[in-house]
Amino acid sequence: MNLLLIGSGGREHALAWKLAQSPRVGELFAAPGNPGIAHEACLAALDPYDFPNVIRFCRENAIDLVVVGPEAPLVAGLGDALRAEGIAVFGPSQAAAALEGSKGFTKDLCAEAGIPTAAYRRFDEASSARAYLREVGAPIVVKADGIAAGKGVVVAQTLDEALAAVDACFDGAFGEAGAEVVIEAVLVGEEASFFAICDGTTALPFGAAQDHKQVGDGDTGPNTGGMGAYSPAPRIDAAMQARIMDEIIRPTVTTLAERGTPFSGVLFAGLMLTQKGPELIEYNVRFGDPECQVLMLRLESDLVEILLAAAQGRLDSVEVEWSEEAALAVVLAAKGYPGDYQKGTPIDGIEAAEALPGVKVFQAGTASKGGQLVAHGGRVLNVAAVGATIAEAQARAYEGVDAIRWDDGFCRRDIGWRAVGR
Repeated sequence: MNLLLIGSGGREHALAWKLAQSPRVGELFAAPGNPGIAHEACLAALDPYDFPNVIRFCRENAIDLVVVGPEAPLVAGLGDALRAEGIAVFGPSQAAAALEGSKGFTKDLCAEAGIPTAAYRRFDEASSARAYLREVGAPIVVKADGIAAGKGVVVAQTLDEALAAVDACFDGAFGEAGAEVVIEAVLVGEEASFFAICDGTTALPFGAAQDHKQVGDGDTGPNTGGMGAYSPAPRIDAAMQARIMDEIIRPTVTTLAERGTPFSGVLFAGLMLTQKGPELIEYNVRFGDPECQVLMLRLESDLVEILLAAAQGRLDSVEVEWSEEAALAVVLAAKGYPGDYQKGTPIDGIEAAEALPGVKVFQAGTASKGGQLVAHGGRVLNVAAVGATIAEAQARAYEGVDAIRWDDGFCRRDIGWRAVGR
């Protein structure tokens, strides 16, 4: 069968790498892809928002399944456009993708379904939001309602920080994503990422990971799209997974189905593990990045079989097998990220890194210039490794990092510190 993968980041490189291993795959295409993905798939110069052209490509290349990596095309309705033409797609409808497209939508759904989450209020203009902040004080969480590439959330420790965050949203710092603001109470505990594959009715647990959102060692500095991750997540044992499925995932899937907008795709729950139990921070409607990279390293089942079953509504017949090994990924980012950074700087040493035991490098923000690999984004490489323990995977990953030559890159040096400390 022929597949089309939409996306160009480290998440999509990991998906392409795993999809290409399936004996069911005939031709694997990726649009637009990156130099790393080009080792696994044939790249196509497609604009994922040009729905008619994507459909034409699928027709001309006999595409049997489209796998949508990033959230924005899903929120824009790519899944609906493909399904309307009878093309199987892994990814939710535009209506169901509102779980990520609007944080306020998700909070309202939680209230309706009784899903544990932080208390919240929604605001569509600055003055009332500022008045509310003065009433409740800090610490408090301020979120741009829409998609902001992981950067639209501020955990404000002071009232001034919170007021500045509200002003930034309504002053256009996050574009349309900040046209509405969600203000919510701070949850105290340990964060974790939990994934479930869904077909509209059935929800299948699909692993857990822990991400490092802040840019600096010791979880300091501004939030980013993610500076590293590891899997499995030690705090999510069988009992905790059962609670997450029963209290958060299944009520979400049931409520959306009852509304007439069933969810099909991957449901990524950002969780806070509190003293009361798991509470939902937010939903994403695609694999996490860099969580996807560590999940793909541990997945032993055929990914094509799983995603196709989700697209065809037959997940109740699927089982997922995982390696007992741990996986850890370190993000190499351009100096200045998540602020301004330089593009076009040369990168070498990926082959040397991948020659090390257990190491795999997934490319994210890269490009090729005259045969030279160069940086072309903020988060540029994911240096990942497997090991018998998270500590071993961590040591191997950093050995891989040190084999790469990129003067304009940096990384955190403490990815996995909680798990290793345990």
